[in-house]
Amino acid sequence: MTSRREFIKITALGVGAIAAGTGMYKAGRFFALPDKPGKVDPDLTRTPTYCEVCFWKCAGWVYKNPEGRIWKITGNEEDQHCNGRFCPRGTGGVGMYYDGDRLKNPLIRVEERGKQVFREASWDEALEHVAGKMKNIASKYGPESIALFTHGSGSANFTTLVKAFGSGNIAEPSYAQCRGPRDEAFFATFGEEVYSPEVTDIRDTKCLVLIGSHIGENMHNGQIQEMSDAIDKGTTIITVDPRFSTAAGKSKYWLPIKPSTDLALLLSWTHEIIYNEYYDRKYVEKYCTGFDKLKEHVKDFTPEWAYGITTLKPDLIRKTAREMANASPAVLVHPGRHVTWYGDDTQRIRAIAILNALLGSWGRRGGFYRPAKFSLAQPDIPKFSEPARLAQDLFPGKYPVASSAVSNALIDATIPENNPGYPIKGWIVNATNLLSTIPNIPNTLKAIQNLDLLVAVDTMPMEITGWADVVLPECTYLERYDALRVAPHRKPAIALRMPAAEPMNNSKPGYWITRELSKKLGLASYFPFEKQEDLLDWQLKKAGTSLEEMKKSGVKTFEREQDDLYFAEDENVVFPTDSGKIELYSGYFEQLGFDPLPKYYPHEEPPEGFYRLIYGRAPMHTFGRTTNNPNLADLMDENCVWVNPKVANEWGLKTDQLVWLKNQDDAVTDFPVKVRVTERIRWDSVYIVHGFGHTGKQLSRAYGKGASDTRLITRVLVDPVMGGTGMRGNFVTFLTREPGKEVAS
Repeated sequence: MTSRREFIKITALGVGAIAAGTGMYKAGRFFALPDKPGKVDPDLTRTPTYCEVCFWKCAGWVYKNPEGRIWKITGNEEDQHCNGRFCPRGTGGVGMYYDGDRLKNPLIRVEERGKQVFREASWDEALEHVAGKMKNIASKYGPESIALFTHGSGSANFTTLVKAFGSGNIAEPSYAQCRGPRDEAFFATFGEEVYSPEVTDIRDTKCLVLIGSHIGENMHNGQIQEMSDAIDKGTTIITVDPRFSTAAGKSKYWLPIKPSTDLALLLSWTHEIIYNEYYDRKYVEKYCTGFDKLKEHVKDFTPEWAYGITTLKPDLIRKTAREMANASPAVLVHPGRHVTWYGDDTQRIRAIAILNALLGSWGRRGGFYRPAKFSLAQPDIPKFSEPARLAQDLFPGKYPVASSAVSNALIDATIPENNPGYPIKGWIVNATNLLSTIPNIPNTLKAIQNLDLLVAVDTMPMEITGWADVVLPECTYLERYDALRVAPHRKPAIALRMPAAEPMNNSKPGYWITRELSKKLGLASYFPFEKQEDLLDWQLKKAGTSLEEMKKSGVKTFEREQDDLYFAEDENVVFPTDSGKIELYSGYFEQLGFDPLPKYYPHEEPPEGFYRLIYGRAPMHTFGRTTNNPNLADLMDENCVWVNPKVANEWGLKTDQLVWLKNQDDAVTDFPVKVRVTERIRWDSVYIVHGFGHTGKQLSRAYGKGASDTRLITRVLVDPVMGGTGMRGNFVTFLTREPGKEVAS
């Protein structure tokens, strides 16, 4: 088994040094090492923060040199999320602050959308313009016709504003485009989701199963550190992936599955565990319901049956099932994160949840722990009015299991010919580039042309800002206070973000933007504190500390009220489901007309000469948010397309050769991408890292670098259960010369 140090080294993909401000911060290893406790260079000053480069939100310290320039960012040793270590993205966050391409002033469009012709405006004029448009939309269509698309720490401020205005159409694209099927599948099974960060007890697991979960490349900091520790302890790792990923290279078993057949493998594993009596009988009898129906359901799903679908040999399926059983209950079939693949995603993750239940891992050491979250005091604000029309009224009966507004449904409701229950006429888009996040770009652009108002709030001139009517420049997370981080973990904790510098140019914090806009909308009572820091100090004093104290520590961790991280022996647990038990057979789904037990349905195969498009992550980038970051672009400035040698030979392709990719609907990448010929990808698929191929010239480092997978995702396999956008039903072929000059060979 590979050592922790080797695992950390390979996940760095060669990270050696990250330029930070005026100095160079030597990473040396994958993570930035913590400073010695209590020791701070006397020439440096530091302020606490938590990272905004990804959703993990690790707490850290921002250091400034004697000249007052931000120099480096390191982890806070007291933080459970990072244990004092930052990943390359976190340490490279300095580049967000110093990026010369940042939005500098409010902008108002002067020509039709998409032409990027704006004039600069004062904040007062820009916000007055937005408020006037919002009032007009509310007067003509109702306040529910305003929709919010939001992401990140500032979401709370914009959510408060839109709810106060009278709309419940608030969507985080991460729900329908990333984690939603997982959350709803675990909720239907256990009555609880897996949260963010996930409540996976990787550090104590004896067997870790990764089925499409790219630990080591997705840079979920705490999980990677725990997996590194698990490697040193001799944990068995099983990786299911059509690609030989970083995690696969650290695994005892790599299962190079045929894409789109994961559910067949899961059902076969379930068959093996039940019919060989590998399951945790005592746990299942005490906590589960529906076992007999499940047993009958999987009776015929033998490894031989799965072999004909997945191309995985029966002996390999049997061996890996035994490995899980031998480790039970300290076994973890990872729920994944970016799980929107084939349109049956909720059912696929239901199969993962069921497998964990059979192995007795939920609530057990080495499986899933019980999270704890600190409860902050909230200010007394007026009660939000109940919207006259809800998100569910846009398309009644559609996506009945969705617990949040579905971003693609809000986009569809903006197109009149889709006949929504009522129209969406205004979008506020906060910190999310919809033209990279949402598949089927032409559909999003069609929706935009039907809007009366599009407001983009961002730090960078992303593609979405070019289509906005008003652009509001938000300052980076290094220049602002934000809501206290209270994400659940093993112990309840709070973390502070405070500005390390004044906002650059004419950018403003999200709290200031929303509060000033609330005044113009007559909603100032929903923001009773003049400044974000006043609210934080009030909340912290209610929590027994203060803003001044938190500035010194950055993180405050509390003890759990009870010693209940895991189920006690023979504990009588009542699960928050209809039955009070873990529901292997979902009556909830059955009542809504969905399969109560997961079923495998075949998926479309690639046409001749085409290959399934698979996308993923790189450790130094967070999708497309960081590809223009000067520090992180130095580590990886473009993606490449992985091609199996068999396919490369058929096409005459060589490593580093430039090609364009064309999908089944004749969508072609805007820019060429380099070929990487490698045995690490199956012959029926190609792979690229998401987030490249930006078309906005204002992004001086990212423009024209690599290919955009979103450009090629025109076929969306929508999950009927909760609306998730399955994006792996697209197939591509190669163009060896610039489109228009040569057709596909």
